[in-house]
Amino acid sequence: MGKIKDVQELEAWRDRLLAAWNPEQPVVRVCSGPGCLAQGADQVAKAFKAAAKKGKFKVAPLIKETGCHGLCSKGTLVNLAPADIFYVRVQPQDVPEIVETSLVKNGVVERLLYRENGKRCRSAADIPFYRLQEKVVLKNVGDIDPLSFEDALAAGAYRSMARALTRMTPDEVIETVRLSGLRGRGGGGFPTGYKWRLAADQTRQNPGPLYIIANGEEGDPGAFMDRAIMEGDPHTVIEGMIIGAYAMGSHQGFLYVRHEYPIALHHLTIAIKQARRHGLLGRNILGTGFSFDLEIHRGAGAYVCGEETAIIASLEGRVGVPVTRPPYPAEHGLWGRPTIINNVETWANVPHIIDKGAEWYAGLGVSHSTGTKIFSLVGKVNNTGLVEVPMGTTLGRLVEEIGGGVPGQARFKAVQTGGPSGGIIPYEFKDISTGDRKLSRGELTSPDMVLETSGFPVEFESFVQAGSILGGGGMIVMDDKDCVVDLARYFLNFLGEESCGKCLPCRLGLKGMLEFLDNFAQGRGDPEDIEVLQSLAQAVMDGSLCGLGRSAPNSVLTSIRYFREEYLAHIQEHRCPAGVCRDLITYRIDQEICDGCGLCLEVCPQNCIAGRKKKPYSIDSKACTRCGSCQDVCPMDAVIVV
Repeated sequence: MGKIKDVQELEAWRDRLLAAWNPEQPVVRVCSGPGCLAQGADQVAKAFKAAAKKGKFKVAPLIKETGCHGLCSKGTLVNLAPADIFYVRVQPQDVPEIVETSLVKNGVVERLLYRENGKRCRSAADIPFYRLQEKVVLKNVGDIDPLSFEDALAAGAYRSMARALTRMTPDEVIETVRLSGLRGRGGGGFPTGYKWRLAADQTRQNPGPLYIIANGEEGDPGAFMDRAIMEGDPHTVIEGMIIGAYAMGSHQGFLYVRHEYPIALHHLTIAIKQARRHGLLGRNILGTGFSFDLEIHRGAGAYVCGEETAIIASLEGRVGVPVTRPPYPAEHGLWGRPTIINNVETWANVPHIIDKGAEWYAGLGVSHSTGTKIFSLVGKVNNTGLVEVPMGTTLGRLVEEIGGGVPGQARFKAVQTGGPSGGIIPYEFKDISTGDRKLSRGELTSPDMVLETSGFPVEFESFVQAGSILGGGGMIVMDDKDCVVDLARYFLNFLGEESCGKCLPCRLGLKGMLEFLDNFAQGRGDPEDIEVLQSLAQAVMDGSLCGLGRSAPNSVLTSIRYFREEYLAHIQEHRCPAGVCRDLITYRIDQEICDGCGLCLEVCPQNCIAGRKKKPYSIDSKACTRCGSCQDVCPMDAVIVV
């Protein structure tokens, strides 16, 4: 079908697609998110397609390569419909058995089912990781083929856009977004409706172009929320931007996408071409007289380009570095005109708000942080992956119930939130409830802070009060084998390298802070240095030009606030309690546990391990570089850190 002339044609096409659907046709959805692709998902999909061509089925199965299913630690993931069977860790060699057992004989391959406490879960709905989520933005991700316009249309794409363009005024759209309580999902948490209103008012007072931008420069280590949306449901981002453009009177938008996201760039490029071909982008959309188009720009490869004024500079062809605000982009942005920048997840929320209404969206989450939030749950947690939950979900539920807790016998120690610019939230916070009340610093640091309540809510205010930020949604779980000094040092070093160096506090302050942490990691320094480090961190926060510098000290300040005793152990006792900092640890082999397998000897790069097969081995501590290779391969856990 070519260009869609009006809403009636759009809905007629959607109705035909839905009417033609055979509910009895088997559908094999193969997760083709980055995690599963790394496990060979492309070969799994290829094997299913080859099997489907052999013609041994009553009804030939439809093979879909979808976006991320979320449970990345168990990939490759395969979901079968309408049988509602969910398989994990699928390999290409498993496909013939799945085809014969499940697609031909309607049976189940038991060994490929997810196992929870010894019980096998047949469907995704039986798995706590999925059962405890509430998917809004990710509703279609993992269900549709992101390269199929028909799939997106049948799932509801562009229905909200048609409603906004034909049944709502621009002011009504802005008011709906405002009443929904939607806040920016990129980290700042600024109310979206208010930002849109400011830009629209600026344009009315000063007629001319207004630009909108989707920020897909997702540079936080361990974060892949926006990536999953762009790869798995690109049309929802486009639709959200069209609705926003109509509301604010914009006719040109830009998708600024991280350079390292080639699949997202590919899928968005195809989706934009499809939307243009069918008249949903370009001139006179659906015959309404409204015109709007989109361009994709690849990120410049710099972390600081995630800052909105740096994005504008990059789009204008200048070096992507921040500039002083005010004026803010909503007043004076791209090429001197009002510009609205929201991150990908924010734009993807808009169609759902228009479809179901402001009251529905405001009913999700908590009063001051409405809706849902997507998190990338990574680190020392059993179920790593992509999670969408209502705002206000407790930290304990997110990590211990959805995430399945920390592997093995290790203790859940802390969570790093908000990426490198975020803070380190201790495990004890999972039992704190703030409700609608702000916690004082005294309450947050008090030894009596653990309350018998519903738990620490994951939302904007609670993280700020705790000294962290929600950020884009990255969440790194740590256990007692992670050192907070080393972690703060890692993130500070990352931010120092990514700093544009434009302002003095960030350029020199981060280096100065890193010197303190380097000393602590080597057992040098005095307890008084901790206060000096805190003072320097505060100066960096107060004096930096942009959000990178102002938030860079968060990991340092929160690690000191909640884990001061760990800093003192490094400085006073010359000991790393987590056994991480190389200058403060020694590896040795427990002679009573070692069975003499010799694996440690084979991997040691320094040849500092001595012994004979079937006899306990030993380590020459003077020659050892403490690389940890021996501990990694020891099947008996005989290599210990002292």
